[in-house]
Amino acid sequence: MSTTDFISPDLIRAKFSRAMSHMYRDEVPLYGDLMQLVADVNKTTLDNNPLLNKHLIQTGEIERLDEERHGAIRLGTAQELHTMRRLFSVMGMFPVGYYDLTPAGVPVHSTAFRAIHEDSLNVSPFRVFTSLLRLELIDDADLQKEAKEILSQRNIFTDGAMRLIEKNEKEGGLNEADADAFIQEVLETFRWHSDATVTAAQYQSLHDQHRLIADVVAFKGPHINHLTPRTVDIDMVQELMPKRGITPKAVVEGPPARKCPILLRQTSFKALQENVRFTDQAADESTGNHTARFGEIEQRGAALTPKGRILYDQLLNQTRAEIGATSESNADQYRAALAKHFQAFPDSYKELHDNKLAYFAYYPTQDGIAKAGSYAADATIEELIEAGAISYEPIVYEDFLPVSAAGIFQSNLGDNAQAEYTISSNQEEFMRDLGSKTIDELELYALSQARSWEACKKALAI
Repeated sequence: MSTTDFISPDLIRAKFSRAMSHMYRDEVPLYGDLMQLVADVNKTTLDNNPLLNKHLIQTGEIERLDEERHGAIRLGTAQELHTMRRLFSVMGMFPVGYYDLTPAGVPVHSTAFRAIHEDSLNVSPFRVFTSLLRLELIDDADLQKEAKEILSQRNIFTDGAMRLIEKNEKEGGLNEADADAFIQEVLETFRWHSDATVTAAQYQSLHDQHRLIADVVAFKGPHINHLTPRTVDIDMVQELMPKRGITPKAVVEGPPARKCPILLRQTSFKALQENVRFTDQAADESTGNHTARFGEIEQRGAALTPKGRILYDQLLNQTRAEIGATSESNADQYRAALAKHFQAFPDSYKELHDNKLAYFAYYPTQDGIAKAGSYAADATIEELIEAGAISYEPIVYEDFLPVSAAGIFQSNLGDNAQAEYTISSNQEEFMRDLGSKTIDELELYALSQARSWEACKKALAI
């Protein structure tokens, strides 16, 4: 087959995210209500803020604003993770970052499968936060053995999906017909199944260890547990959710509201209690229930440099040391403490740029292009900004925050108390199970910034 017949992995990813969205809205109708609320808030905000609208146009974000930004799945075995890497590769998605959620009481470690080049991200920003259950954290030896046995008996991938993954690897791509078939096959992996694979007693034992363990072990596959649209005003969404009949979690995770957003802020509606049927229940028996799936919203800001991340982590840790774990009862105190501590983080793009706290993309101005060839070969970025030859915009953070992810998980799993896991993170083990290294997200932002600078020099004939 000629490579000219292949459809771009970016387009496969875009098609897949739309198909996933339709499936999830059918499964969780409240998520459709959330999508409409986010669209309404985005329109109102941009209508009232022409500068923000201009910024989104400059960065190319306006075209992808209404697309889902990410989903999340939880896997049970190393083999599932290894195969999932091969599956996502078909869609141009690669493992970026390593996240250990055990310090926050969630027995998983994770990565995010996503596109790694700004051009690909502009086609489709969709990514999947993918967690692997750490079975060694089950402190009951018999239950740990039982969980391993249950997971060993399931196959979360269809034969059709595996055939097309292998075809993609062998031939170097898929044509449009195969890509469409691949998407339909893959959707089966992420689909909700209300029939559990365990008895009611087994479920309860797993649940008593940790609700997330039950969510992973007790079902046929890694049902997508949430999808996430992007908003430009998450605080307005949080305020309006109850007025639309949607119950939000108590606290928006991440940094506080700012004039110049940084990193990632997240909130969600509470996970739904859904009917399930256990293997020892007859058809006419009453069903059990399970809580896992929810709708999330995100607001993304500037990607921070290592220097910026150190400052962010320092201020977040100060807040958490003052307030402790967040809950419904202390939400107001947490928000106040967060805002207080983050006064120390500069809140203008000029300060973020000049202090090298965030990554920026550079753009030649019309005036700069008109004077192309007149600039010194050794002209610096600062000199060209001062001369009006180039402008800059923050590079959007495309990744995740471990504390925020754990906060979302805990809130929607219904765990009030966080377990304490003494076992340290093990990135090497995760990468061995994955079958590849994880990519350092900070290197990707640095490369994107460097490419934008090189493009400016070319446009200005430097």
